[in-house]
Amino acid sequence: MTRTLRLGTRGSALAMTQAGWVADRLRAEGVAVELVTISTEGDRSSAPVAEIGVGVFTSALRDALAEGEVDLAVHSYKDLPTAPDPRLRLAAVPTREDPRDALVARDDLLLAELPAGSTVGTGSPRRATQLRALGLGLEVRALRGNVETRLRRVADGDLDAVVVARAGLARLGRLDAITETLDPLQMLPAPAQGALAVECRVDDADVEHLTQSIVDDPASRDAVTAERALLAALDAGCSAPVGALAEMVEDLDDEGRAVTRLFLRGVAGTARDAVTRASAIAETTAAEQLGRDVAAELLDLGAAVLSGPERQ
Repeated sequence: MTRTLRLGTRGSALAMTQAGWVADRLRAEGVAVELVTISTEGDRSSAPVAEIGVGVFTSALRDALAEGEVDLAVHSYKDLPTAPDPRLRLAAVPTREDPRDALVARDDLLLAELPAGSTVGTGSPRRATQLRALGLGLEVRALRGNVETRLRRVADGDLDAVVVARAGLARLGRLDAITETLDPLQMLPAPAQGALAVECRVDDADVEHLTQSIVDDPASRDAVTAERALLAALDAGCSAPVGALAEMVEDLDDEGRAVTRLFLRGVAGTARDAVTRASAIAETTAAEQLGRDVAAELLDLGAAVLSGPERQ
């Protein structure tokens, strides 16, 4: 391809790092890439995400892509609405970072070591619900801001701890700040957490095929497909208390041969401010149905999920 690809991204340090990673992969294969920064409503507002609305971190990028201002757009996948945009196509899901949540706490404390009454900051109802369900007596406080702002709240003593995505710390080179990477048995991450989504225009087949051939990771795509199908089946936005994690696991087929299948775990809040959990396993080719099946079980078990803004 002789043309220079314009790669749209938000202007935050994390977004620029993520887009730069994609650009570097394309450049390594001889593709000329120019980063184009797009300001989004979510970047301009300090209001809670639940008050701003759906797609506040993605709509401006998608509009710029659809209107031809850029040729590709890179998103944190969990920021994207579950409803498809008919103007665009998912060109690639790059290899996923570790999707787990991470605790950054004062005095290098682990989650179980925080005294009752300790203040823990998070902007995510999913995290808040699961923290309360652990029964540790923690005081969960609402939190917004970029990664460095959140870490500073602990360093300055305003909070005893914060819970953030491990992937963001990894991409920013701040794994040193982590005091504990949380086991999914304690806290399931947001659907598609740690994954990137690279979108192109629906009629730009050349860019789609080129990007997919260089950047796409099929295993990561299958996993997040199952997780987001669960979210969509619950009719839940990403500010709803829903967590999901799909992983490739070794299993045995009917003849005793080793095969790779997709194992999905889901968690959702209930009307009693508790959580309900479900899991299932399926062929990797049935990722969407797997998500719908686990969502149906969560609903049967009492999940009370309301539609909400599409971000966590």
